[in-house]
Amino acid sequence: MQKPTPILKKLALFLSWLPFVASVQADVVAVGQPAPLFQLKAQDGKEISLAARQGIGWTVLYFYPKAGTPGCTKQACAFRDSVQAIRSQHAEVYGISTDDIKDLLTFHQQHKLSFTLLSDPDTKVTEAYGVKMPVLKMAKRWTFIIDPTLVIRQIDDDVDPALDAQRVVETLKRLQAEL
Repeated sequence: MQKPTPILKKLALFLSWLPFVASVQADVVAVGQPAPLFQLKAQDGKEISLAARQGIGWTVLYFYPKAGTPGCTKQACAFRDSVQAIRSQHAEVYGISTDDIKDLLTFHQQHKLSFTLLSDPDTKVTEAYGVKMPVLKMAKRWTFIIDPTLVIRQIDDDVDPALDAQRVVETLKRLQAEL
């Protein structure tokens, strides 16, 4: 039997840490906790602050891996098509990815999106919400619903890109009826 190469030894060590890393990320945020605050640049270069949303209305943050890919395009277009129903529930939608502003602007214009896309190039917000993919500089596809006091009320970590926006509409109605 051959001796493992140094690369295989490193890979084995890395893989042994993955369950630990995943469990740490999963515990970063939870329903009922204050949402991690952030300030990010939008596709048009404007600064957007979550703290500025306090007292205004509900906030929907959906994290996605990469602008322009099939699943991300399907999800963004579904939010575009449902944004009026979401806004009728006194909520605003923000899509967050680690893409740069230039790529977000192209994606926004190409698909005529009517909500804001936010750039998290250093992954700080993606990490704060526990949605950064291990090793990769990309977000997992998760959606958060945050109430006007900036408390997380819903976390969806099993997102279907085509159905996410409609689920958000239904969840907003349910959550608002409960409060």
